[in-house]
Amino acid sequence: MSEKTILVWFRNDLRIHDNEILSEAVKKGGKVLPVYCFDPRYFTGSAYGTLKTGAIRVRFLLESVADLKRSLKQLGGDLLVVNGRPEELLPEIAQRYHVTEVYHHREVAFEETAISGLVEAALWKLQINLKHFIGHTLYHKEDLPFPIKDIPDVFTTFRKKIERDSNIRPGFDSPAAIEVPVNLEESSIPSINELGFEEPVSGERSVLRFKGGETGGLKRMQEYIWDGDALKNYKTTRNGLVGADYSSKLSPWLALGCLSTRKLYWEIKKYERTRVANDSTYALIFELLWRDYFRFMFKKHGNKFFSEEGFKGRAPETAANQQEMFDKWKNGQTGVPFIDANMHELNSTGFMSNRGRQNTASFLVKELKVNWTWGASYFEEKLIDYSPASNWGNWAYIAGVGNDPRENRHFNVLKQAQEYDPKGDYVRSWIPALAAIPGSQIHKPWELTEAQWRNYGLTPDPVYFQPGFSLV
Repeated sequence: MSEKTILVWFRNDLRIHDNEILSEAVKKGGKVLPVYCFDPRYFTGSAYGTLKTGAIRVRFLLESVADLKRSLKQLGGDLLVVNGRPEELLPEIAQRYHVTEVYHHREVAFEETAISGLVEAALWKLQINLKHFIGHTLYHKEDLPFPIKDIPDVFTTFRKKIERDSNIRPGFDSPAAIEVPVNLEESSIPSINELGFEEPVSGERSVLRFKGGETGGLKRMQEYIWDGDALKNYKTTRNGLVGADYSSKLSPWLALGCLSTRKLYWEIKKYERTRVANDSTYALIFELLWRDYFRFMFKKHGNKFFSEEGFKGRAPETAANQQEMFDKWKNGQTGVPFIDANMHELNSTGFMSNRGRQNTASFLVKELKVNWTWGASYFEEKLIDYSPASNWGNWAYIAGVGNDPRENRHFNVLKQAQEYDPKGDYVRSWIPALAAIPGSQIHKPWELTEAQWRNYGLTPDPVYFQPGFSLV
């Protein structure tokens, strides 16, 4: 067997299945050295006054790394877990264990790619190569029917072209065994306190207990697709707000790479062959295509997705009191129950439905006239399923500075509330102070007289009794 030792640098690919860098290292290296770095840059404040990572996602990440370490040990290997900057730690580790090459998956956002560049430069000084792999998308970049610079800026055009002219590759087999260097040091997963966070209080009303790691991701996929047979109704339920199975809820595991997008795709195709192929099975694949699209858009447009003007060169209008409005929005105190309920869910659980994300984002930008990048950065902190391309790409889309071909997209939040929460059950769950208001009246509490408030056993809440703005 070759005496090579290949260092596998895990980042947002925390899994054994369909992991090219791991399978290639096992195939080509005599020894494999899996490493994960807790980079302090991801646990500090951002330029927007928010945190790069909130406590709920930190917990999910810690669970995911711990699960990967257990899985590697079951294969005879291990995961070396270290704290610090990869460009400082990986060269030192590579020298200590006589590493001949380092493997990692390419990222697309500028902070992640900049860190890769620093690692590559540091390793190059030691004459060690950093080999790049592509493993985060459904479609491989090399299989696209156009170069990155020519990818259409309209999603529908992109989708039709790749569905006609490209194929999705099969996943990589999981290794049967892993051999690590004989003198590999012991390492442990840091506690959430050691990373500077308090253990988050789990929201009792959370739609799901998101347990980080490949094991949890595969379990959720099994439960949603096969055990609950919920996939067959995905298209009709995906805009729901209450319960665990109105959508797949797989996005947190996809974001950290605990679940491969290709693994999910081929599982859907298996379901289509053995149970049913319908609009719902395609609708979930359609959402995976959007994930791909935003990643490819980041490759094409880069940092423009982080600027207020986006890549259309025109920033939305902002209000003079936008800081005040932003604070009300993020704390769920806008005076519009549907918006506030969604923000309470996000703050409590780290999750929000697709319908909620679209409405809260549109409301911040269009109604409150707040700088959309503030909202995107707040979601970056809070969302358990945050990934740069999906988050910032979707926010730019809603703000009208990204990939939306339509001008002035606007969500009528009251109409949306009536349509998707017709009985007010969702709002009632997240704003218990309004729970006594019956039916859909809960969506417009400002229309109630003071006498009606008191008839429901409530004291008029100043936040909802007289909102500080009007809705069209």
